[in-house]
Amino acid sequence: MREYDLSGVSWHKSTYSDGNGGDCLEVATGIPGVVPVRDSKLDADGPVIVVGASAWTEFVRTVTH
Repeated sequence: MREYDLSGVSWHKSTYSDGNGGDCLEVATGIPGVVPVRDSKLDADGPVIVVGASAWTEFVRTVTH
């Protein structure tokens, strides 16, 4: 399994998060070709899933239609 240096990425909270401790899905930018995803509600320093950018695009397209 490939590891990525996530120290310099910029995390962005989902627009569906309420900002008051609700469900918090965050994605990061800054690594070409992949999208790191984490659940900051549980543990912002916890596990991260890294998916291919095209797979992430298809996922977002599917859940928003």
